[in-house]
Amino acid sequence: MQGSSPSMLKVISRLALYVLFALIILTPIRLWVAQPFVVSGNSMTPAYEAGDYLVVDELSYRKEAPERGDVIIFEYPLDPKLVFIKRIVGLPGESVHIRDGVVSISSATSTTPRTLAEPYRTASIPQKEKFDVVLHDDEYYVMGDNRVGSSDSRVWGPLTKKFILGRALARMWPLSRATLFLHDASYQ
Repeated sequence: MQGSSPSMLKVISRLALYVLFALIILTPIRLWVAQPFVVSGNSMTPAYEAGDYLVVDELSYRKEAPERGDVIIFEYPLDPKLVFIKRIVGLPGESVHIRDGVVSISSATSTTPRTLAEPYRTASIPQKEKFDVVLHDDEYYVMGDNRVGSSDSRVWGPLTKKFILGRALARMWPLSRATLFLHDASYQ
């Protein structure tokens, strides 16, 4: 019995040391680089389902601006305790036009609206929507892929950049749908 006690202490001390090193390494990553996010609701189906476990990249937008097509995680402007996931459709300085569910964009340099190709969008019933919104320098227009089941900029207005936490970087769960998300330049 006495012979196993020092080896047990050695195992416990090594385990404690590994846990300490893991905390020292992972805590800064969790605080400043990436954080977990679990999708709730169906506003982004089928690309993102309720229960999907995502890793949110918090670092990229410190160096570069969000782009059209990015799927972002943000604090809900009307209640920052809530966190939402949506896709960026309109960028600062642009005008967003929506007619019967079809999104068009125009800018100061190109006043002729161009219809967005939205291959991720779920098929939806025709909607009697008519919106024209001009975005300011720090505003983004965000929408869910499942337009029928999404509370987004059509309901509560443009999203100010200060509410953006980061972009979806990877889906870790379920394992059968594990994915690394890279920006799709063809969306532009």
